[in-house]
Amino acid sequence: MNIDIGYGKKDIQKIDIPDENLIGVVYPRDVECEVPDKIIDTSIESPIESDSFERFLEGGKDIVFIVNDGTRPTPTSKVLDVLSKRMDLKKARYLIATGNHRNMTPEEYDFVFGKHYVELKNRIYCHDSKQSEVIFLGTSKNGTPIELNKIAVNADRLIVITSVEPHYFAGYTGGRKSFLPGIASFNAIEANHKLAMKREAQVLVLEGNPVHEDMMDALEHISEKKIFSIQIVMDRHQNIYKCASGDINSCFKQAVTWAEDVFCVPIPEKADIVISVAPYPMDVDLYQSQKALDNGKWALKNGGKIIMVSKCRNGIGHTTFLQQLSSSKNPKAVLENLNREYRLGYHKAAKMVEIAVWADIWAVTSLDPKIISSANMTPFRDVKTAVKEALKENPKAKFIVIMDGSITVPKVKQ
Repeated sequence: MNIDIGYGKKDIQKIDIPDENLIGVVYPRDVECEVPDKIIDTSIESPIESDSFERFLEGGKDIVFIVNDGTRPTPTSKVLDVLSKRMDLKKARYLIATGNHRNMTPEEYDFVFGKHYVELKNRIYCHDSKQSEVIFLGTSKNGTPIELNKIAVNADRLIVITSVEPHYFAGYTGGRKSFLPGIASFNAIEANHKLAMKREAQVLVLEGNPVHEDMMDALEHISEKKIFSIQIVMDRHQNIYKCASGDINSCFKQAVTWAEDVFCVPIPEKADIVISVAPYPMDVDLYQSQKALDNGKWALKNGGKIIMVSKCRNGIGHTTFLQQLSSSKNPKAVLENLNREYRLGYHKAAKMVEIAVWADIWAVTSLDPKIISSANMTPFRDVKTAVKEALKENPKAKFIVIMDGSITVPKVKQ
């Protein structure tokens, strides 16, 4: 079967897997989507457990939007298109919830704000976990210091625009993640993400997940704030499927059910070889692309090979993360090192090396092959060569191709 693999924003890599070797090509489920503006507007018109948007805005003197950065597929600009008919967008400020990510590129600012960027750019603030002024609000039950960006803490109205999809250690994105890690201090993020080292911190898992519970605890520290959330679930083509508006926790709960319908995909059996693709914009760097590996592992047999495909357009993304991956040629030794002490980024390395303990990781990227090799992965410049090599090693190998590996969670049919 001939298969086109997306690589970067526009490029395509072609592969041919014999039909007898192919279990299937996996996508998020196809769902029926209405006109984007209609979906968003209808949701805002009928908010969940909240006053109307207009009543919410009444009396607001310091309105702050919290929006995702350019590494997320959230259609923020489309939401702003709809809201521009309900309010003057220039009367608000915009705080980009970067967490511990870098500042955005000009291309990413255009992606997030669309046609509104020119008129709003002087009102946009990009959160910096190490430099932005934060306010200490207390401590979570797990001991995480709740330190959030001063701009949001001092606002009298907060509008959160985010999207909900599976997340490899928080269970799902969306909702509470806009605050922790979105606009939190480095210390808060590091303490929260340390909990990702625990086995209970898994994709799709909320109850009993220490990372999620810590984030919810953080949100309790600003429970008196007036917050109106707009939480979107996308389809596999990054079209808007559903939108929940209103109370942040109620909307998150609703969006999770929609996200599960789209992104949890049944497979008949596990494969010897899984090709998991990190599509644009999730292919920004190796650090972010790890999510495609973590989701792909659920479709992989013990002792199999997982081939991550990601252009890694902006490089590695986190030097600490790479240093740890490269600390030993023995994945078990790396894992032992990571368990001795924690720094931010170690959780990502730990999730990757956990796979390397029981499977081979191959990587198709634009990075220096020496970097990939040092990180306990086998580098390839194109998917075609990787497939050819895999079939050479095992002509009877069974393949599964996950086309949107960053957000697709394969589950073997019971």
